[in-house]
Amino acid sequence: MQQYRKVAYYTLGCKLNFSETSTISRLFDDAGYAKVDFEDRPDIYIINTCSVTENADKKCKQLVKRAMSINPEAFVVVIGCYAQLKPEEIAAIPGVDMVLGANEKFNLVEHIEQIELKEDKARIFNDHIKKTTDFVPAFSFGDRTRSFLKVQDGCDYFCTFCTIPLARGKSRNASIEDTVNEACKIAETDIKEVVLTGVNIGDFGQEGSENFYGLIQELDKIEGIDRYRISSIEPNLLSNEIIDFCLSDSKRFVPHFHIPLQSGNDRLLKAMRRKYERSLYAERVAQIKSIRPDACIGVDVIVGFPGETDEEFLDSMNFLKDLDISYLHVFTYSERANTTAVKLGDAVPMNIRKERSKQLHILSEKKKRAFYESQLGTTRSVLFEQEEDEGMMYGFTENYVKVKTPYDPTLVNTFCTLKLESIDRDGIVKGLAI
Repeated sequence: MQQYRKVAYYTLGCKLNFSETSTISRLFDDAGYAKVDFEDRPDIYIINTCSVTENADKKCKQLVKRAMSINPEAFVVVIGCYAQLKPEEIAAIPGVDMVLGANEKFNLVEHIEQIELKEDKARIFNDHIKKTTDFVPAFSFGDRTRSFLKVQDGCDYFCTFCTIPLARGKSRNASIEDTVNEACKIAETDIKEVVLTGVNIGDFGQEGSENFYGLIQELDKIEGIDRYRISSIEPNLLSNEIIDFCLSDSKRFVPHFHIPLQSGNDRLLKAMRRKYERSLYAERVAQIKSIRPDACIGVDVIVGFPGETDEEFLDSMNFLKDLDISYLHVFTYSERANTTAVKLGDAVPMNIRKERSKQLHILSEKKKRAFYESQLGTTRSVLFEQEEDEGMMYGFTENYVKVKTPYDPTLVNTFCTLKLESIDRDGIVKGLAI
């Protein structure tokens, strides 16, 4: 398809998707294509989709429509989780020319090169997810100060609300040696911070001779990477030895954990088919805080799960109130096809789901404010990003406090030692260089 030489990308969803989009874009770079912005009338649009919520599906349709309004002649390709789960549905969207499932997205350049002309009907290349067994390494580069390094893919857990095992297949990864080699490629760039990402990264090794603890010990030895963050790790897989290593022994892992909870009520955790009770979650938080009281802890939680009563929601909310955590990511439950949850209990009315979500968002803001206030007066190392807004620039401390200071282009992608002074009305900390 030689007449198509300019490519634009749009990524929906998680850090894992960003790492894969970036890797795919480098494949196009190597093949002689030029990367352009979405609005710059590209010849090819590549939309990498998520399907965790119904809104992600809707967003995909909106993006295709927007692409067609910019360049009606463009070739539109949809990849990602939504493309694996519902290829026919995507192919029916006006403007879509190709849909690639999990097994084919990294062969995208080859598929494009074989196309002679646009056709009236979208082409679909999609195998059953059981055939997706290879692990394809990926990392993001050039889009941000930090890089997202894919260390694991797929999931064997089959939580009752989740479509990810159907979209990404079984849990799998490369060896520690191969993963370290990928990280070494990042170390050769000017990137200062690496975020370890995957679907269920704590499952690295799948109980073989290698495991996640071994991986982070080896990654910690790499010169040229200043910081590592763990994007998200299941509480039952976050062992004390991992916590102790990151907070006490490591030279590069930061005091920041994001630990999915989903519910603070044990009956709901069982209905969700989670692999722990809330007592274990509380133990993990207590262990972290006993070593580093200044550690940042983020939490995923779902509201409106089928059968969730007012009493169970309040039980979950009170559990979260009592936990020494720093912020919440709140998800309003949405029904997903081919999941067990749709058959469980009575559906919670949408207005109640939204009200519960609102309450937890308020709690999250309070938790975040309290955590930020606890850090005022401390001296922190802040990695500043390119982002500029009304003369200010932004960055994050090692323990994930968002900080702003007057814009100085020489500070972009550098570490700056700041004293955290005050919190503005937008909830961002002002820092003073020392």
